[in-house]
Amino acid sequence: MTDDRYRPGRVHTSRTFPVVPPIYQTTTFELDDTAYADIQGTGGLHETWYSRFNNPTVDAAAAEIARLHGAAHAMMTASGMAAIATTLISLLRAGDTIVASKQVYGDTGDLLERDLPALGIEVVRVDAYDTARWRAAVAEHRPTVVYGETLSNPQLRLLDIPAVAEAAHEVGARLVVDNTFATPYCTRPLALGADVVVASATKFLAGHSDVVAGVAATDDAALMEAIQQRMITFGGCLDAHAAFLVWRGTRTFRVRLQESCQVAAALAERLEGDPAVQAVIHPSRADHPDTEVAARVMPEARGAMLTVVVDGGDERALRLVRHLAVAVEATSLGGVETLASLPFNSSHFNMTPEQRIEAGILPGMVRLAIGLEGEDVLAGDLTAAIAASA
Repeated sequence: MTDDRYRPGRVHTSRTFPVVPPIYQTTTFELDDTAYADIQGTGGLHETWYSRFNNPTVDAAAAEIARLHGAAHAMMTASGMAAIATTLISLLRAGDTIVASKQVYGDTGDLLERDLPALGIEVVRVDAYDTARWRAAVAEHRPTVVYGETLSNPQLRLLDIPAVAEAAHEVGARLVVDNTFATPYCTRPLALGADVVVASATKFLAGHSDVVAGVAATDDAALMEAIQQRMITFGGCLDAHAAFLVWRGTRTFRVRLQESCQVAAALAERLEGDPAVQAVIHPSRADHPDTEVAARVMPEARGAMLTVVVDGGDERALRLVRHLAVAVEATSLGGVETLASLPFNSSHFNMTPEQRIEAGILPGMVRLAIGLEGEDVLAGDLTAAIAASA
């Protein structure tokens, strides 16, 4: 019998196609002449024949995130760090230079300070918000890659993406932007001049704190292929079930981010008057140091991350998060629940106190990733925890 109806497991969609993509929980796929031709021609980059190379469920998640970013191409990886490391290694060679922000995620900092120099790559660091220094460093060092984050963690300082992209392109460099904190709801770096956007899809893109994943997106087909080749070689592929969870999260991305961004901005205003709060940091506030950049880079929504600095230093900040009844003391961000973390003992634990202060991470700093519990509920929880921590 040759009719596909009598070959169970080999027909994966109905004639009219499913509303929700199937989870292709399979390692390998049946080979045919087309697959062999692609394997022999491109190394198997374009056909579905082995799930470390391609998988239909993973491709469905990548296509949805590409749509959110307005990108021509996107590729899923096993984590955000897999996306960042794979992208940078795809672009850099021994003897090259990368100019990167000083204010980056802790593990990205390890990559920049420990791993890339060990491969013979020079790393030059500048303050994320110092556009003049970006221009000067890029002009002086003529790097191959320029790297920054749209919003720094946890200082929430902004990268002037159009200005830095212009400086990078003047010397033939590629600009790579980590857009995890801002998300494509607030910022689309490719539209502002970036060459590659990377993100931890674990966070707001998936949105439910139940999957670890990353993504790299670009409009450059050849560059996307180069990144895919390294993903295959290094083995940082995403499995099908995780990809399905990411895809599912993207279905509610817009409504989740709309709510969380609005509540973050409202809480920033409500917490500002608390006498125990030294500083409230959110790009929506008039006293934010990068308001002019924010108006251009994040014109409509200013993000769901909120940072506060309380009197009493890190000891009081720790007491504060231990008194939270609604928000959860946990690392990561971007889920439906509000998460509170302290840079000194989580994201930037590997820095000395002096290094943290130099990076703008002040004693008493609390990073909040705003979820969906509602403004009044969260305001009450935070106000009570601040009072109880005195």
